[in-house]
Amino acid sequence: MSAVGLPVAEDLGRAEQALKQGRIEPAAALAEAHLQAHPGDTSALYLLAVCRRYQQRNDDAMRLLDALRQGEPGHARAAQEAGHNLRQAGRREEAVAAYRQAVASNPALQASWRALAELTDDSQARQQADFLQALPPALLSVTSQMYEGRLYRAEQLCRSFLQQHPHHPEAMRLLAALGLRLNVYDDAEFLLESCLELHPDFTRARLDYIEVLHRRQKFAAALAQAEQLYRSDPDNSAFESAFANASVAVGRYEQALAAYRRVIDRSPDSPGIHLACGHALKTIGSRAEAEEAYQSACRIKPDFGDAWWSLANLKTYRFSDAELACMEAQEAAPGTSLYDRFHLCFALGRAREQRAEHAQAFHWYDQGNRLKQTQTRYSADRFSAECDAQREHCSSELFERRAGEGCPAADPIFIVGLPRAGSTLLEQILSSHSMVDGTFELPNVLALAHRLGGRRRMDQPSRYPAVLAELDAADLRQFGERYIEETRIYRQGAPRFTDKMPNNFRHIGLIHLILPNATIIDARRHPMACCFSAFKQLFAEGQEFTYGLENVGRYYRDYVELMDHWDRVLPGRILRVEYEELVSDFEAQVRRLLDHCGLPFEENCLAFHRTERSVRTASSEQVRRPLYDNALTEWRHFAPHLDPLRHALGPVLERYPT
Repeated sequence: MSAVGLPVAEDLGRAEQALKQGRIEPAAALAEAHLQAHPGDTSALYLLAVCRRYQQRNDDAMRLLDALRQGEPGHARAAQEAGHNLRQAGRREEAVAAYRQAVASNPALQASWRALAELTDDSQARQQADFLQALPPALLSVTSQMYEGRLYRAEQLCRSFLQQHPHHPEAMRLLAALGLRLNVYDDAEFLLESCLELHPDFTRARLDYIEVLHRRQKFAAALAQAEQLYRSDPDNSAFESAFANASVAVGRYEQALAAYRRVIDRSPDSPGIHLACGHALKTIGSRAEAEEAYQSACRIKPDFGDAWWSLANLKTYRFSDAELACMEAQEAAPGTSLYDRFHLCFALGRAREQRAEHAQAFHWYDQGNRLKQTQTRYSADRFSAECDAQREHCSSELFERRAGEGCPAADPIFIVGLPRAGSTLLEQILSSHSMVDGTFELPNVLALAHRLGGRRRMDQPSRYPAVLAELDAADLRQFGERYIEETRIYRQGAPRFTDKMPNNFRHIGLIHLILPNATIIDARRHPMACCFSAFKQLFAEGQEFTYGLENVGRYYRDYVELMDHWDRVLPGRILRVEYEELVSDFEAQVRRLLDHCGLPFEENCLAFHRTERSVRTASSEQVRRPLYDNALTEWRHFAPHLDPLRHALGPVLERYPT
């Protein structure tokens, strides 16, 4: 019961009702009483802050909102409410920053867009406000629910609306967007195809369709759609940017860079285009030009965390004192968005570490991890249960019973493990061989596992991997052949190719069943070094387990235990390459690696850093330099802070000398 004698939800509901009726004093009293019983409750903090604004108590309102955002940094409506208070207090620039933060977290906040249009005379903000105002209320609710993370509720509302209004273009687009967020890519693709057949001029849907095709690795089709948009209006920067991004995906970097530069010529103050251009330049190894592009983005938007982090992620970039001061000021600024803040924190950690200021570096890494965790939905318990399910269902008996089935192709070389364990180095060594094409972290196996799991809510059990026992020989062969066909676009004609998606270690049973002749390599690194390296890395997407020392430690332990299982049920199938042994006895380990892959020795593999190829992972700069050993013990500088990691790793540490 609450402080006013009512159930928690009921007394807060009464406060909301009173506020809607304009009875501010009773609403505030109920919200205050609720907070006394439930300190820190975000709903009550928000409600009371709104009441304080109506009472012209802006300072009190801002204190409540600061407390709310301390516990939930990405709360979009709190940022919007801060904007209302700041605007009411005559603090125009701060209000604009708050409104921009609000729409960055939730683009469905019509009031924030309208305020931005009025305060800045921004035509794009006005267009977005008008677009949202024209939406049916149900679809506005769907949009807001989606951006606030209530995906299944949003899906229910959207499907209900479509039953009453079949073929409504925005409803179809929104349902496809929800499919994207729920990783149901095939449904999203079908919806957008259907939408564009009915409404071929609906450019929002076509832009989303390009993204879906990209996610499904249909890069050629995505480029064709982007090219269609671009040719329809060559002066439209959004269309040309989409064309450039699609060109990058198929490896047409010169075409992409030419398009990025045309957009920059038209819109030199657009930081996102400078950032995208920098990423393309980094991928092809144009280091100096990439630096310049990232620096331009930072100059245009000083709180652009992604651009600062991109500089830091070059690994060898050295920040000046002025740059360091700018980053710290932007991270502390109240108008900086959550997204920019955690990027800035990771960049500051890297900058301080380069100066050997390890205590300060850890502070920033830890802060960045804590902020990033508020955005993730990772559950260590759920992952442990997934590993248990693999051990339960992927047995020796299953593999013996299905021996000789699947697709016989021996083309793929799977490199699995954890991020920051040396997989990019192994890929670079192998792709230096004349018979091997280096590709990327291909998501095809993960996508297949997801499809086999069936559509479900996150709290519902997956059909995978139990469903593996139900597949027949034709299914296994078809899945293997589809993998070979879908990955052909990444290859340049060599008989073998790499797939270095690290998370595929979770699906080695599936890989063995559909591609029994594929090669599998486990990239392993000392747990303290590997886990801490992942902890201080901000990944472009995925790898949510790395945010937090306890999370990454438990994940590593589960990984080792699952790999032990694969070794038991598939003896001799997987080659383990320890990073420390690779560094200490390089040539012998390279020969061992090539032997396992059935490849003749080639000297080029020892000079891997001279191989020119596009590298998209966080290790892109390291693999363009000769092998070095300073990464082996970097974690020791942070040893006083790593007790939570040691505890989470538990018995795994006993295998490694410290």
